[in-house]
Amino acid sequence: MNGADRQTRTIAEVAEEFGVTHRTLRYYEDKGLISPERRGTQRIFHPRDRVRLGLVLRGRRLGFPLDEIATIVNMYDQQPGEKGQLEYLLSQIDDRRADLEQRRADIEAALAELQTLERRCSEQLRELTRRS
Repeated sequence: MNGADRQTRTIAEVAEEFGVTHRTLRYYEDKGLISPERRGTQRIFHPRDRVRLGLVLRGRRLGFPLDEIATIVNMYDQQPGEKGQLEYLLSQIDDRRADLEQRRADIEAALAELQTLERRCSEQLRELTRRS
């Protein structure tokens, strides 16, 4: 096995490496997020494919939609290249952070409302129990 062959992986190896299913990898391929080499029916993943997959999965963990992830990942290979990619990513990070902060505020408000409701219910139950 030469050095180039050691750098490639099968779909099973990549799925195991990243903790995803074969179906997930095929889905990302269908969406154009990764493009493994095809040898007949076999998919061969090169280091570039695995780097792109890592970026896609990181984007998903951060809550970015697939179309935004595709834009960000694909910018690296296009003009204005890495600089444009980073500038765009920074703007998307700001948007994502604002969205998450709003969600956190909404969750905190819902938790406070639940706490108030729980307290009122407990007080009413104690009152009803005391009367019985």
